[in-house]
Amino acid sequence: MSYAVKETYYTLQGEGAQAGRAAVFLRFAGCNLWTGREEDRHKAVCKFCDTQFVGTDGVGGGKFSSAEALASHVASFWPAEAKGKAYVVCTGGEPALQLDSEAILALQEKGFEVAIESNGTLPLPTELDWVCISPKAGSQIVVQGGDELKLVFPQVESAAHPSNFTDWDFKHFFLQPLDGVDTTGNTKACVTYCLANPQWKLGVQMHKVVGIE
Repeated sequence: MSYAVKETYYTLQGEGAQAGRAAVFLRFAGCNLWTGREEDRHKAVCKFCDTQFVGTDGVGGGKFSSAEALASHVASFWPAEAKGKAYVVCTGGEPALQLDSEAILALQEKGFEVAIESNGTLPLPTELDWVCISPKAGSQIVVQGGDELKLVFPQVESAAHPSNFTDWDFKHFFLQPLDGVDTTGNTKACVTYCLANPQWKLGVQMHKVVGIE
């Protein structure tokens, strides 16, 4: 299998239970909930995405003809002198469109712990080390368990209300304020909900606060 990657870079994980951890971000091109083109946003299932995932022209982007080539590419971004477990976050777009067992095993052979950030609409390989699911209203979620659930809040549709996910099999539940014209109000709504429902934690996009990618 070949792999299309929008960008690859070394940074700190900015969200969720692994926030603050050094990681290589591997952003795959393409998504099944939106084309990534503004003219199609009105008919997208996910209407609030702020990520550029179209094409392979980003920094560290490209097309890779094998899992081994992809893993070698990712490994080139991890500092040779770094101590501690290497960590790669596979994201998108929707990484599950491309990320397969072969790629995961190749990354693990390079010493990486492999995480995915997925919308949960596609089955995931069992070899993953960390699974983060971010449900989007209007989509059918087939992955209802993992390490963390990250829910953007509030979403207009009632199907995306946090109460619908409380029985899902996750270790961590995060409410992340919807970023946009009323980020402050949405943050207050998240705080209020988390205080009333302690199963949920406030998810802050740390990378935006400290000014890193």
